[in-house]
Amino acid sequence: MKLRWSRTLTLLPALALALGVTTTTAPPAAADAPTVRSGWNNYSCKPSADHPRPVVLVHGTLGNAIDNWLGLAPYLVARGYCVFSLDYGQLPGVPFFHGLGPVDASAQQLAAYVDRVLAATGTSKVDLVGHSQGGMMPRVYMKFHGGAGKVNALVGLAPDNHGTDLNGLTRLLAYFPGAKQYLDKLTPGLSDQIAGSEVLNRLNEGGDTVPGVHYTVIATKYDEVVTPYRTAFLDGPDVRNVVLQDLCSADYSEHVAIGIVDRIAFHETANALDPAHATPTTCASR
Repeated sequence: MKLRWSRTLTLLPALALALGVTTTTAPPAAADAPTVRSGWNNYSCKPSADHPRPVVLVHGTLGNAIDNWLGLAPYLVARGYCVFSLDYGQLPGVPFFHGLGPVDASAQQLAAYVDRVLAATGTSKVDLVGHSQGGMMPRVYMKFHGGAGKVNALVGLAPDNHGTDLNGLTRLLAYFPGAKQYLDKLTPGLSDQIAGSEVLNRLNEGGDTVPGVHYTVIATKYDEVVTPYRTAFLDGPDVRNVVLQDLCSADYSEHVAIGIVDRIAFHETANALDPAHATPTTCASR
């Protein structure tokens, strides 16, 4: 069935734009082989003794493997990491704007991609860094698709770990007959991120974490997408929940900026990836 995007966005503009939107500045060359930019997605890269695991970046909803990471990927490459990024959650006939497919299917795509990175780099584990849906969906991979033993650390930038109510907007769906069914059918990746969805209930049942993985959540109190913003936080062993404004009270980054341009969030991400050499994150961090 051909998607009628103008009708979708007219019916549900807040949902379509808010659940992890990122700005497209450069499309990937292909769905499974994004263009190498600033040294990332280089499959000949071999991790060093200082940074022994490759880093896989997982974009947010409506983003892709390039646009979400034009800031963070070069930042990490410059610090000596082998960095990779994937596209996931593609819908037929919808180029560039990904993460709209079912979360469970996206987690299976991540599983295949991690295996590809491990084979290319000759390593046994990766570190994952995800923005928005990209910080939550890897937990589905780890819990249900064999990823727990292949991941050392997960860093989530404004992840919707317990879903979102979009400041109450999602509750309005009940007042528009057929709207929820329309959303479920055409953009299941959006429905899966609404607080109380079947996927999220199953994911968080029995605990937020899996053994052996180090978790860091970096949230912003100005998040207008993951609401309330503390629903991003995880509960469990080996979890560090951070509010960006506790690191720098002058940081006004909201949901998109924390993953795209925020150097304070980037510095805290680097600390999470290499805690043995972490330095204090302040307003002056770059």
